[in-house]
Amino acid sequence: MKFIVSSSALLKQLQQISGVINANTVLPILEDFLFEIEVNKLTVTATDLETVMKVHLDIEAKEKGRVCIPAKILLDSLKNIAEQPLTFNIDKNFAVELTSDNGKYKVIGENPDNFPKEPAPDDANSFTMTSSALVTAINKTIFAVSSDDLRPAMTGVFFELDKTGISFVATDAHRLVKYTRADVSCPQKDTFIVPKKPLNLLKSALPDNDDELTVSYNSNHLFVKHGGTELVCRLIDARFPDYKVVIPVDNPYKMNVSKNDFQNALRRVSVFSNKSTNQVALSISGNELQLASQDVDFSFEGNERMACTYDGEDLQIAFNAKFLIEMLNGADTSEVNMELSTATKAGIIKPSEQEANEELLMLVMPLMLNN
Repeated sequence: MKFIVSSSALLKQLQQISGVINANTVLPILEDFLFEIEVNKLTVTATDLETVMKVHLDIEAKEKGRVCIPAKILLDSLKNIAEQPLTFNIDKNFAVELTSDNGKYKVIGENPDNFPKEPAPDDANSFTMTSSALVTAINKTIFAVSSDDLRPAMTGVFFELDKTGISFVATDAHRLVKYTRADVSCPQKDTFIVPKKPLNLLKSALPDNDDELTVSYNSNHLFVKHGGTELVCRLIDARFPDYKVVIPVDNPYKMNVSKNDFQNALRRVSVFSNKSTNQVALSISGNELQLASQDVDFSFEGNERMACTYDGEDLQIAFNAKFLIEMLNGADTSEVNMELSTATKAGIIKPSEQEANEELLMLVMPLMLNN
């Protein structure tokens, strides 16, 4: 059995799905790509038993066949071969011979029957959304996902579906991000939690454009299909915390501040903060915001002042500067609004202007002030 494929096209597609493969796998076959050859069509699959990713390419092939090829050696060799047609010859013992313009390379493949079967989309509900909507949703929420395996529900992004829109929520108990799109209509009200790894893979594999993609889900799995790329992942089987009770309904004090100036000031002042808490205290009065940090152990101290627009009583409140800097990245506007109430209540950050069909709300818990 043989087929011919462009070396650069194959490398590009394999790099898209190679992130699925774990460095230390339980089964040796999970270190392989599954190649499935049809007439002039090639499907390559990678899996870690939780996530499956597939790509489809056009090739020259007259017969059908399947083989598993070790991923690392194949990728390493393709990276060093200039763009040219490559011929793959596979014999009945799954030995693979690659022929390029001026070289021959041999690698022993494995029996494809041992490759894990992928889950079938039984009883799946489907809806469509644009590729950029999903990429934006992942970018705006994934940084707030928890890495605490003792709370599995928080180690993924919570998808909340409705006929009038879709919300994506992530939290690690210190901060929470909720991103809502009103331009996506789902078949019914539903919720599920998608793990972080497949979302990171989607973020790099999907184009940030208006291509339409199909999202399907059943009780155990999520299926995403875009052009020749498919991803299937197991959903997190846990109950997401009731995040709505955490979002303060009434934060009367409103501050408007330049996003870049605020972010840069936080970066400068946080250098002098305690490395375990990254605490920066904000003192707001009138139209002035003061940022202060200190690390008592080393006698470090940093202070800055900047202009803001503030409506409320004088307030002193402390936050983790690293969290604030990351959250400000999520706002695509030149200015951001902060809604505050007291030094012990969560603060809310929103972009100063929101697109007609999207809404971003970020919440951050304050730290105890060191008086």
